[in-house]
Amino acid sequence: MLTQANLAAYAENGYVIPDFKLPMSTIEDIRRDHDKLIARHPQFVDYCPTVLAYDTTFLNYARIPAIVDMVEQILGPNFALWNSSFFAKPAFKGRKTPWHQDGEYWPIRPIATCTVWIAVDASTRENGCLRIIKGSHKARRLFKHSRNDATNLTLNQELQPEEYDEKDAVDLVLETGQVSLHDVFLVHGSEANTSPNSRRGMTLRYMPTDSVFDRDLARRQTEEKKLAAGHADRTLYLMRGRDLSGRNDFRVRL
Repeated sequence: MLTQANLAAYAENGYVIPDFKLPMSTIEDIRRDHDKLIARHPQFVDYCPTVLAYDTTFLNYARIPAIVDMVEQILGPNFALWNSSFFAKPAFKGRKTPWHQDGEYWPIRPIATCTVWIAVDASTRENGCLRIIKGSHKARRLFKHSRNDATNLTLNQELQPEEYDEKDAVDLVLETGQVSLHDVFLVHGSEANTSPNSRRGMTLRYMPTDSVFDRDLARRQTEEKKLAAGHADRTLYLMRGRDLSGRNDFRVRL
């Protein structure tokens, strides 16, 4: 469980690294499932935007009680899992993730998500760990992004340079099995991996159910932003509680 100090840090900084680590047996299971995913879908060798669309085995990790407990402390008792991604930066050729806010991509209104980031490998400065701008979530709004279709980037929406100061960046160095949790408005990104060590990270995306997953908005975003992977067909999985909005669709989509 998150301590009061952890919760205060999340509110102040937009992220927290709790005193928690998944057992190596779980990490080995994730690695094995990821290897199977890549064997079937080699196009996702360094980034898969939605692992659940290809293998619902990954739901097992989204339902780990300790993780779900921590998310409940942040979002409250009613929330759903709406996506899981895999940012796997292979040794020597892992792509850069540009500075961005997650909410720029997502069809959730009001904008709200707590992301759990799992270090499937040790995440270091050398292999392209997550970098964040501490406290950048406090404005509770999306900053200006522009489209960048460079092939060396994992995402194509990049925060405009005047919206942040990279001198304020903090490196989120994690040991294998550690997790971080961050807010949907937090400015973050990561450098390319040119090291000999892979940097695999899995994300779990949870939204409070008083927000609505707007599939019509998702279709417009895909077209307007030219997203490589749209969100309109994501399956929502109720994790705890009930749908407070009464408008979320939990129909399974394959």
